Amino acid sequence: MSPAWLRFTYCGMTSPLIDPFARAITYLRVSVTDRCDFRCVYCMSENMTFLPKKDLLTLEELDRMCTTFVRLGVEKLRITGGEPLVRRDIMTFFNAMTRHLDSGALKELTLTTNGSQLARFADQLYTAGVRRVNVSLDTLDEAKFAKVTRWGRLPQVLNGIDAAQKAGLRVKINAVALKGFNEEELPRITEWCAERDMDLTWIEVMPMGDIGNEDRLDQYWSLKDVRRSYQEHYTVTDLAERTGGPARYVRLEETGQKIGFITPLSHNFCESCNRVRLTCTGELYMCLGQEDMADLRRPLRESPDSEAPLEAAIRAAIDRKPKGHDFDYSRQRADGQMPRHMSHTGG
Repeated sequence: MSPAWLRFTYCGMTSPLIDPFARAITYLRVSVTDRCDFRCVYCMSENMTFLPKKDLLTLEELDRMCTTFVRLGVEKLRITGGEPLVRRDIMTFFNAMTRHLDSGALKELTLTTNGSQLARFADQLYTAGVRRVNVSLDTLDEAKFAKVTRWGRLPQVLNGIDAAQKAGLRVKINAVALKGFNEEELPRITEWCAERDMDLTWIEVMPMGDIGNEDRLDQYWSLKDVRRSYQEHYTVTDLAERTGGPARYVRLEETGQKIGFITPLSHNFCESCNRVRLTCTGELYMCLGQEDMADLRRPLRESPDSEAPLEAAIRAAIDRKPKGHDFDYSRQRADGQMPRHMSHTGG
């Protein structure tokens, strides 16, 4: 018998999700769509072919899937895309998840967004129980923003951030560190976030997806260098804080703000990984940097009146979660490169 089947048989369906390396899985990132109104150069190609709608989980199926994970011990749901807020009737799903917040089973419901639709949805998100959002924003230069997003407009995103803060949402800015693109903006972005009482996290560009003329090695700006830049201008204090995600945090004493570093390449964070990623088609990726995945859509759709097959499939998948990924730029090539786009798994 496999370890997953042993747990299913003897430990009951409500036993927590524990992977082979004794890590409890309490964090699920859920992509609700592969579509986006931007075409960021490090995320997807400009002429994307999106999935047929019949392949996507319906909102009701997303509810069933997430509810099952919550029952199995997931305490944090992060909704991603593509751009999650472009999915039609997406607030139906957020409102459905509110019941898990009300029961106390779910500790946090949050969102990663490009900010383009926040002006429309900020108040509704707060009403549904969302208290924090991450907004992806790599530059404050309008021309450079248009270049890196291809289709995006910076004023629309800034208006969305205004609306989110007015609604009571805590906003954190995620910036992808891109060599030769936003290096010189580090002080400006940092000061802008400090003025608005927003934390900031820098993310190393990851070797994922066929992006045509874009060279990931040329884009790669190590966060070791980002930290070194901060140390030249600020007093930097390491923080022990962890939020259930991969970031390591420091505090800038002069501003009091928190700066995060997500470093899959220059520092591997796999030893404490507590998360898995569900695509909008029901594929569960146990590791962002590995191709192994489990098809959860099949047991979901084949057993509309029973969650047992879905739960068994989830447990079997968690038993295959690897110790770590293979991303590596140290040998001046993008080892461990993944062919799928970031938008496929929601980052």
